[in-house]
Order: sequence, then C-alpha cells, then structure tokens
Amino acid sequence: MRRCYLVCYDIRDAKRLRSVHRLMKAYGEPWQYSVFWCTLKAIDRVRLETELRETMNQREDQILIVDLGANEDAARESSSFLGVGTPKQEGSVIVV
Repeated sequence: MRRCYLVCYDIRDAKRLRSVHRLMKAYGEPWQYSVFWCTLKAIDRVRLETELRETMNQREDQILIVDLGANEDAARESSSFLGVGTPKQEGSVIVV
C-alpha cells in the first residue's frame, strides 16, 4: 500500500543540497525548491530515509517527512497554496 508524504529539507552545504535535490527527484515531484510530494510504498520510504541519512549532515541539516495518509486524492485536496500553486504533474514517478 502506498502512502503520501511531504518532504521538506534545509541543507546547509551547496554540494549536499544538490545531492539531496537529485535524490528527491528520484522519489517524488517538486512542489517548491526544497519541498517534495512523494507517494511511496513502505520499503521505498525506508530506502529514501536511508539515502537521505547517508547524504545529509545530521549535525547541520534538517529534513522533515510528513505522512499525509494513504488517500492521495484527499491528501492533495487538503493542501492549500497561495499564489502560483502546485506545478503540473509530469506523470508517475518510478523508483527502481
């Protein structure tokens, strides 16, 4: 079963920031510069967290993962945007 997550990060080093951004693009869709929407199976969440821990500096950086539940439509509808809104969805994300 897939669940929806909002992943937000504050990475202090430019090199690590680029690495985390590239990693996140493999797991989800960017909503803002450091905010990603992800729909993941349980094993994919574990993989994502493991890769993030290996990439970030846990003494300097911060990553927030918010579980929005299993109903993707309801989770998307519960999100509110001021201004431009969410970017167009580019299709499904497949993690290999």
